[in-house]
Amino acid sequence: MSVTTKGKISSILMMATVSRNKSIERISKSDLVQYQLKYLKETLHSALKTSFYQKRLKKSHVDSPARIKTLNDLEKISFTVKDDLRDSYPKGLLAVDMKDVVRIHTSSGTTGIPTVIYHTQNDLNHWTELVTRSLLACGVTDDDVFQNMMTYGMFTGGLGLHYGAERLGALVIPSSSGNTQRQLQLMKDFQTTVVHATPSYMFHLASKMKEFGFSHEELFLKKAFLGAEPYSENTRRKIEELFKIDVYNSYGLSEMNGPGVAFECTEKNNMHLWEDQYILEIIDPKTGRQLPDGEEGELVLTTLRRSATPLLRYRTRDLTTVLAEPCPCGRTHRRISRITGRTDDMMIINGVNVFPSQIEQIIMKIPEVGNNYQICLAREGALDRLTVKVEIYSKLFAGELSDLEKLKARIRDMLKASIIINPAVELHEPESLPAFELKAKRVVDLREKL
Repeated sequence: MSVTTKGKISSILMMATVSRNKSIERISKSDLVQYQLKYLKETLHSALKTSFYQKRLKKSHVDSPARIKTLNDLEKISFTVKDDLRDSYPKGLLAVDMKDVVRIHTSSGTTGIPTVIYHTQNDLNHWTELVTRSLLACGVTDDDVFQNMMTYGMFTGGLGLHYGAERLGALVIPSSSGNTQRQLQLMKDFQTTVVHATPSYMFHLASKMKEFGFSHEELFLKKAFLGAEPYSENTRRKIEELFKIDVYNSYGLSEMNGPGVAFECTEKNNMHLWEDQYILEIIDPKTGRQLPDGEEGELVLTTLRRSATPLLRYRTRDLTTVLAEPCPCGRTHRRISRITGRTDDMMIINGVNVFPSQIEQIIMKIPEVGNNYQICLAREGALDRLTVKVEIYSKLFAGELSDLEKLKARIRDMLKASIIINPAVELHEPESLPAFELKAKRVVDLREKL
């Protein structure tokens, strides 16, 4: 196939995607309700093929799609939570034959049991088009050079934006994370116009430019998509000023595919949650009661176009507000505000999700470690620094210094293998770390909020 032919095919695919997106992004409220109702019934049909939802829906007395007459009937179904995914590992939520699965993504769990999301090729096609739609909403075109500085692999952030940008027709540089000097060289050599990174890494990138001999004038950067960790509007403005670019906020989670669940448009006025792919609810996190638009609560999502791993009323633990008023861009999908926090104890460290119990699980397996430990988070420059402090038995301090260094290295390597982050490890004598009579404060977060 000639380069010209490939180019024509890419252009045709992009035009078809643009046409589909324009129609669905401006769907009327009444048409959206009918659309969601149709695909909710299909999702329920798929869910009833899984061992988990067969039991769950029977208890909820929703054992057939026919039980769903209106979208309000969704409230009859119990919430799905992250522990349900762990308890269903590995195939309890699989709704298709394994031969129809073309990819899985997993994430680490607090108990060591990961969550797993299966995808058919059709599921991936829907996800890709969703990300393409999001990029188009921010003004990205097939003339852009897209450098993806997010981690690839089981983490969904890398692959999700990668395939969406390729479908759009942009030139994609899969640089992944780290190696700052190389990132800057790629940006200069290939005239990168769009990047995808964490906000902390964008600050780090800016701080290293002079050291590595690069200047802003040498770059062609126009846009940045930030994700994987929370950040404020002030941080957005600082990064925009540093690089003289537009910065766009986005929202996603691996249980809902990954990036592309909600995205800003060129108005940069909160994020459109794509309601043709997800039914959104806002609930009181304590009572589970649905809240009206405009009130902050926990975001609950139901998948509509995913056949391999359908999820019904999934509690994201993310706190946000729905903004129902129309966006000046003309898109009719409701918007959600920037995520303000979470209802659980998950830490986000340089874009990686880590639970304190993951760390505890590892260090408590090590015979030399005592009963007390502390997790400290600090900011070094633009990046987060994780330090794990552990008490060890007194007799070990009487040994060789080299033995203590070997123990530190062993603990560090075991933690890194589990949580991806490479922590600093401090060894302390017994009873030297703070003790607590009531609930222990294991995490000390000294980072200033971005």
